[in-house]
Amino acid sequence: MNSHNAINIKVADIMTTPVVTIAMDDRLVEVKNIFDHVSFHHLIVLDADTLVGVLSYREYLAALSPRIGTAAEYTRDTETLNKRVHQVMKHFPQTISADQNLIQASELILANNIDCLPVIENNQVTGIITWKDVLIAYKNLAIATA
Repeated sequence: MNSHNAINIKVADIMTTPVVTIAMDDRLVEVKNIFDHVSFHHLIVLDADTLVGVLSYREYLAALSPRIGTAAEYTRDTETLNKRVHQVMKHFPQTISADQNLIQASELILANNIDCLPVIENNQVTGIITWKDVLIAYKNLAIATA
């Protein structure tokens, strides 16, 4: 596989848009309502229109009581759904721009040990790229150049 081809693949070509956002003061019960109805695993967290964090499904689950939805559930377990997004999100996420390339996205994800990168243009979130998007792009590139 020629790395020159990976340079030609831009983040804009593989990012997911539009993104689903949530406010940093929203409660986890609202996050639950979103994650219960979608197949993706990352929410962009905004304060007004400013990116302040990312909340992954994994972080959301870690913040909840494992007894929620079971016969052993107590009131204190369901109260974990009242936590605020800012209490469990990743603050100050690494970002990328839409005109950066596949190699740069890969390097950022690996160097920072993260699952996703919000895509920022003109101080606005315009998309999101995940490690899966990057892996799929490399697979498709390998098939196309084989």
